[in-house]
Amino acid sequence: MGCGLGKSKQQMQKCDKVNLSVPASIAIRAAVLIQRWYRRYVARLEIRRRCTWNIFQSIEYAGQQDQIKLYNFFVFLMQHFTPASSERNLISHIFHDDPRHGAQLETFHCYESIEVSNSYTGPRLTFPLTFCGVSKLVETFKHRQKLHARYVLQLLGETAKLLRILANINHVSTSYTKEITICGDLHGHLEDLLLIFYKNGLPSGEKPYVFNGDFVDRGKNSLEILLILFGFLLVYPHDVHLNRGNHEDHIVNLRYGFTKEVLGKYRVHGKKILKLLKKIFCWLPLATVIDHKVLVVHGGISDATDLDTIARVDRHKYVSALRPPSRTKIKNRSDVTADGPVTRRRRVCSLTHDRCVPPQRYELQCRSLQNLPTSSWTEEEEMRRRGVTGAEPRWSYSDLDPDVHDWKQIVDMLWSDPMPQNGCIHNEVRGGGCYWGPDVTEEVLGRHGLQLLIRSHECKQDGYEFCHNRRVLTIFSASNYYEVGSNRGAYIKLGPDLVPHVVQYQASQTCRELSLRQSVGWTERSALQALREQLFVHTSHLIAAFQEFDPNHTGMVSLRDWASATESVLKLGLPWRVLRPQLVSSTCSGMVDYQQWIRELTITKPNLEISDTSILETMYKNHSNLETIFRIIDTDHSGSISLEEFRQTWKLLCSHIQTEISDDAIDDLAKCIDFNKDGSIDINEFMEAFRLVDLSTGPKVTE
Repeated sequence: MGCGLGKSKQQMQKCDKVNLSVPASIAIRAAVLIQRWYRRYVARLEIRRRCTWNIFQSIEYAGQQDQIKLYNFFVFLMQHFTPASSERNLISHIFHDDPRHGAQLETFHCYESIEVSNSYTGPRLTFPLTFCGVSKLVETFKHRQKLHARYVLQLLGETAKLLRILANINHVSTSYTKEITICGDLHGHLEDLLLIFYKNGLPSGEKPYVFNGDFVDRGKNSLEILLILFGFLLVYPHDVHLNRGNHEDHIVNLRYGFTKEVLGKYRVHGKKILKLLKKIFCWLPLATVIDHKVLVVHGGISDATDLDTIARVDRHKYVSALRPPSRTKIKNRSDVTADGPVTRRRRVCSLTHDRCVPPQRYELQCRSLQNLPTSSWTEEEEMRRRGVTGAEPRWSYSDLDPDVHDWKQIVDMLWSDPMPQNGCIHNEVRGGGCYWGPDVTEEVLGRHGLQLLIRSHECKQDGYEFCHNRRVLTIFSASNYYEVGSNRGAYIKLGPDLVPHVVQYQASQTCRELSLRQSVGWTERSALQALREQLFVHTSHLIAAFQEFDPNHTGMVSLRDWASATESVLKLGLPWRVLRPQLVSSTCSGMVDYQQWIRELTITKPNLEISDTSILETMYKNHSNLETIFRIIDTDHSGSISLEEFRQTWKLLCSHIQTEISDDAIDDLAKCIDFNKDGSIDINEFMEAFRLVDLSTGPKVTE
């Protein structure tokens, strides 16, 4: 019995060993399979996230390029149309600066005559402003209250006085007891600024801040952010430093929402506020240098950036960085040949460095938009939006008029972006500034004895990004910039060791509660909706492009041809074949039924009885340009223009985009959207009438 028991025990022990060994091998294999599956899952999410990011960024940069092209068109009109022409008069006011300065300007923007009613429950500011006063201001805006126009004008007036005595470049120092906090773009995202103050503390003598431009546009609370930052600047002028960004520009504000925001919040005194801000923006310092070793600038540098020159620039002359100095000449290298100089007509400099208005434009003898040809301006229109390969060299700064040289220094600082390749070329994607490489970073920083460049200007998914061997650091402080969950915000803490410590955050509580899969799905849906709207407004051009690849009129094109044709029309530089599953519901043997696909892009549009439907597509495609022209022509910021001004708005747009729309079609459109028949067009009703709503029946995006 004992032997039997012993044998059974041995057998049991042997079985246990076998049973233990088998599950272990299975567990390892299962773990490997799970790991592989998870890695593929994360990789697919990352691809979707990057594609989503490319869509948002491409559409954003295309809009900036359109803005600069439109402004260059206005420059052309101003320089080549007679002063008495109606077209020139319509836009001339954006080029003419208010000659009033100092006491005259303060009298014009006088706040003392503005009464504050007893029903006003907001803060009643007293000056000189104190920390207590600006703290109340923060609390007011935190609770979505509005500051009275009297105090807005008074605060802006005090800010203007202070900014006029500041240098172009702020010089600040750290200490072992005092770190400097550096914030990037805020773009009207008040919740991000409040979160920074909550996590890091309010600005003070012991907690200095540098805010690196782009405080306004896009978000809904740009004015509140400005008032808070200006308030702290007045209280701590030696510890709060504000750099100018490319959006601190009244021309840019017409397109990206800040002008509309101010006029919506202050209908009576909004015009005065905007005029005062126009002056304040041009007095903002251009850069900050920390401990003589770290340069903080909004956009970046170029191969000719010289801090000594920037320190001497008369910055207040450049009310808009988009505007080149008037009556200056640029010498092109091609003007000098082996046989001597070549005589040419004067060329007008554009914001793209080497891209100037084609000489054909100066041979025009017309002086009215009605006679303006629409077929001769083709040199720039087919320029690729995306990519920097194959770009031509930039203008040599040694060839420039001194005023243009100074202007371009400012443009580079506000508009430029880094690139991984060596060199310095013009920025085709934005249309302004330059791309500069690691060699330029090394040369410029070395020439000025600097070790680090901190810049903003570009939205980053993690809120920050190092490049150029960690000599350049991009910081972006507006979280959820494109959509909830699209990106984190971040700020930098810099101590005496000058090692940047990045703090990330997410302002939206909703986003913090989403999983990675849900967050990617959320932002992807929003990006695809924006992309489908872009595709929809180019419907006729897309069909024409597809038909070139379909000579037999089968209605089918290959995936390769579909991607090529789509990119040739939109010029967004997107990976169309990767995006195909999200945009095209079905394919047959690698072929796309483009006619069915166009139908799937159907988006609800206004039910306007207009005989010429081509004007609708033109409207959809140039929505932002048309709104910008509308706001420029609306000189009194009333929000409405006359029917005749509406016609001129369309004539300006048609000349800019080189198309023709008949006067009858424009009149027909004007009558349709003049709902109350009062003889004027209201901009809000006008834009709402042409608002697109995506109801695409295309493939759904999984979360």
